[in-house]
Amino acid sequence: MAEQVTSAKATARTVRIAARKVRLVVDLIRGKGVGEANAILKFTPRSASPVVSKVLMSAVANAENNFDLDREDLYVSKAIVNEGPTLKRFRPRAKGSASPINKRTSHITIVVSENNK
Repeated sequence: MAEQVTSAKATARTVRIAARKVRLVVDLIRGKGVGEANAILKFTPRSASPVVSKVLMSAVANAENNFDLDREDLYVSKAIVNEGPTLKRFRPRAKGSASPINKRTSHITIVVSENNK
């Protein structure tokens, strides 16, 4: 007998936003229902909001299409942001010197689960 799957996940890898900036947005939606989380992301004025919203919608679509879960019962059970590879660049400075610039990336993972009510 097969186990009933109650969660689905989506991941966006190497997103060109620093992980600490994305974590500020992800912390707002962790534990919330999918509808409420989407509304929060829509009205949060941060550059990471559209990216996190896209990953959330992808996780919801995975839950609906792959595991036949009901959208109304889903909530954000886990939301993780890890650091991705850093692009290292240099900026010319005075007297022929250079200073480093780190262009940071992040991996965003969102897991949506079904409420067991």
